[in-house]
Amino acid sequence: MGAFKPSHIIVLLIILIIVFGASKLPDIAKNLGKSAKVLKKEMKELTEDEEPTTKSLDADEEGK
Repeated sequence: MGAFKPSHIIVLLIILIIVFGASKLPDIAKNLGKSAKVLKKEMKELTEDEEPTTKSLDADEEGK
């Protein structure tokens, strides 16, 4: 099972249009974009929060 082929994407788009309708697809895409932006921001904040704790743990281990 390889990557998506163009035919897979076309079939997926047709199914989405049938299920949600053409008028709802822009709203769905906009909401997905906002969700991805929030997720990226939260992941960045989590990694920034973790960095000082790992550095302080390394410094504690060196002092022993």
